[in-house]
Amino acid sequence: MREFVVEADGGSRGNPGPAGYGAVVSDAVTGETLAEESEFLGVVTNNVAEYRGLLAGLRAARALDPEAVVHVRMDSKLVVEQMSGRWKIKHPDMKPLALEAGRVFPADRVTYEWIPRERNKHADRLANEAMDAGTSGETRAAAASPAGEQAPAAKVEAKGGAEAKGGTTTVADARAAKSVAAPAPGWAPADMGAPATFVLLRHGETPLTPEKRFSGSGGTDPSLSAVGREQAERVAAALARRGTIQDVVASPLARTRETAGFVADRLGLEVTVDDGLRETAFGAWEGLTFGEVREKYPEDLNAWLADPEARPTGDGESFAETAVRIAAARDRLIAAYAGRTVLLVTHVTPIKTLVRLALGAPPESLFRMELSAASLSAIAYYADGNASVRLFNDTSHLR
Repeated sequence: MREFVVEADGGSRGNPGPAGYGAVVSDAVTGETLAEESEFLGVVTNNVAEYRGLLAGLRAARALDPEAVVHVRMDSKLVVEQMSGRWKIKHPDMKPLALEAGRVFPADRVTYEWIPRERNKHADRLANEAMDAGTSGETRAAAASPAGEQAPAAKVEAKGGAEAKGGTTTVADARAAKSVAAPAPGWAPADMGAPATFVLLRHGETPLTPEKRFSGSGGTDPSLSAVGREQAERVAAALARRGTIQDVVASPLARTRETAGFVADRLGLEVTVDDGLRETAFGAWEGLTFGEVREKYPEDLNAWLADPEARPTGDGESFAETAVRIAAARDRLIAAYAGRTVLLVTHVTPIKTLVRLALGAPPESLFRMELSAASLSAIAYYADGNASVRLFNDTSHLR
């Protein structure tokens, strides 16, 4: 049985702020570097970046050998203690990431060790290179360096405590720190540049919508009904009058692509499809009403209502798993559309999840939001990591 060492690191310049991660997989016997991973994440916190680095490292190790034994080494005491089961995970952004990381390998084949930052330089360098790429204007994921290749960089000493990531910083870090300061209590600075603004449009009605049937990623993928098409035309006209939308991104499902098409045609734009915006998969509940699910799967439904990690019957997707996917899509889109106003045409759960994450609300808040077909919501994401919910469930354009 092969043995791997995974070294991972993540950092955020501003906490939250522009962030990235680095991960290295090496042979536990020879020390040979087998894989490197790094990515610019957009605006997230240090701890989220650390978890994303861990997840990338574990997945890279699994790609090399899914039967391997893995020893994880990180300089984040928080991640090591939480993944070892000694500390509880309470933060809503970190819990689903930890859950996902715990599923990559069986728990009995992964061990965790805290190491000082100076012993985690390889992963730290990759994380800083990813952040450098992102803050210099590159919006795609930073490419991993070939195994063993060291990228030269002028270094300056990092200031702050153990969580003022990530380790040593480059001269580019110091320049970025002048424009991306840590958020202070009270009002933010007057001008942080134009935010990335997501205008969130739930698709128009389908034949399943008025009957309140579960309709996720794993069902029949219905198209819009006649009412839904009229709703899409009305929202397209309203957005054309506002004149603020610069790009249109849609979930891959038929109802969202069709809704997005009405808007894009009216605005003279193209539709980009992002798989991360798809609806939750509801497994065996697809096409059923809440009452029918209550009758057929009462225990599963009760568990789902009480625990965000519970999955719908069959091959359903939990709200915790959905949150990981949505957060990753959010970060990717913030980086890709910095300073722009983008229409995201998606579904109930993704929109509610984006709002929940922006507010720092608990998972159970998903059940306390009403989101109508063809409604508009909006969230602005600023360079200092703050998010502002500007609109929710607006249906004035349909009246």
